[in-house]
Amino acid sequence: MTSSSAPLLDSVSDRAWEAIAGAYDLQVHVEPDLAPRRTDDLALARDFLGRGLAGFVLKSHYAPTAERAKVVTAAVPGIEAFGAVCLNHGVGGINPVAVDIAGRSGARIVWLPTVDSRNEWSGEHPEMAKPPVWLQIKRDMEARNLIKSPVDVFDPDGRPLPALLDCFAAVVEHNMVLATGHLSRSEINQVVPLAFGHGVKRVIITHPEFPSQNLRPSDQKALAEQGAYLEHCFTTPYTGKCTWESVFEGIAASGVEQTIISTDLGQVANPPVAEGLAAFAQMLLENGWDERDVKTMTVGNPSKLIAAE
Repeated sequence: MTSSSAPLLDSVSDRAWEAIAGAYDLQVHVEPDLAPRRTDDLALARDFLGRGLAGFVLKSHYAPTAERAKVVTAAVPGIEAFGAVCLNHGVGGINPVAVDIAGRSGARIVWLPTVDSRNEWSGEHPEMAKPPVWLQIKRDMEARNLIKSPVDVFDPDGRPLPALLDCFAAVVEHNMVLATGHLSRSEINQVVPLAFGHGVKRVIITHPEFPSQNLRPSDQKALAEQGAYLEHCFTTPYTGKCTWESVFEGIAASGVEQTIISTDLGQVANPPVAEGLAAFAQMLLENGWDERDVKTMTVGNPSKLIAAE
């Protein structure tokens, strides 16, 4: 199940498009946002509708998106847009009030700290072929002393912050999904059993191959066995942050039933979102997975995760 060739967007087959019919992309970055994006909420919804895709989750590192999502869903009948919140400095960090408000607003996913996590605090990423667009925004805020420390989830002795447990309670109250954001490998391995132990029902491991996570296949397998879903994102291998082989190894380790495929797209220099999802499907079909597997990872599992019931 290996291939080192990058997906060619102009050679995506009808078979790949058919395999993702009805898909949900659980991580897109589109306008309005602080960073320039190649499309906006409504244009993406119309494109998804025309492609036979079902919907997406709007991700912002800086602001809640549930209210945006409601507007999109109303404006483009046939598409389901979902909101979310990232627990970065923009919403007060590990802030149970922000989680509660997001839940009351209909948000489906709560990401633990991403760009403001301790794991990302060095802000250098010399190993990345293409640094993420949020990195310059973060550096600008640091230079102006607007942010002076990372958003932690554990205290210096390794104990979970009381506010983290309160955030878990809000996730449970509103039946939302907890995602690990850009926490480190060690933090992820601590947070996941802690969240499940506090009643969280659904947990997503965010792009496990991303350099600042760098979860081994054995790590991914162990997390899947606990009930977590591994979210593999198109941008991570496409932009050279990991190899396609490492993605395939991770999926093989955790299994199709505990895997979701997202794009993490919307960046100006990267492909359109729908095309990226189809290209990912094409890569999977060419490397050992069949249409049923792809459908499970792009339709079945994502729809179960974001269901409100």
